[in-house]
Amino acid sequence: MSDAKSALPGARYEGFVKLREMGLQGMITLRGDLASAKLAAAVQTATGTAVPGQRQIVTEGDRAAAWMSPDELLLLVPYAEVADIIAAIETALAGEHFLAVNVSDARAMFRLEGALCRDAMAKLSPVDFSEAAFCPGDFRRSRMAQIAAAMWMPDGQSLQVICFRSVAQYAFDLLSAAAAPGSEPRLYG
Repeated sequence: MSDAKSALPGARYEGFVKLREMGLQGMITLRGDLASAKLAAAVQTATGTAVPGQRQIVTEGDRAAAWMSPDELLLLVPYAEVADIIAAIETALAGEHFLAVNVSDARAMFRLEGALCRDAMAKLSPVDFSEAAFCPGDFRRSRMAQIAAAMWMPDGQSLQVICFRSVAQYAFDLLSAAAAPGSEPRLYG
């Protein structure tokens, strides 16, 4: 078996915000009844968090649970632990209708850092990135130019983006162009 590698190992760009590819990240798509007590307990065990509300992400250390749709969560966990976590979820949810799938190698994750990260993303996505509309803990699935993406702010000075691995270079190029020096729109920063 080959060694796992992220989509763009070590990719970085520095413009009016810093951009970097986040490396390997464990990601599990969990579909089921989000109101189920068994599912909530499985999420708590896997991530240390509660089931998030609509368009929210909750984090605990290096783990998170993000709301993707009325019956779907994205669990972010350490890459090396994905298989064990899925096995534990399967045991915990035995008898319930659910799906738990390792999507780690099908996705890429990027981080924008800096006071103007909202401004960079505003160039690419139809999301309202104002502080009144998009705060740490908010999670959106949307478009980033021509590709599907999910995004959230871990804190007030950074933004993380997940996209399909197959478009990672395109996403990196988009984000780099949006963060290019001299192109600051200063809508939010």
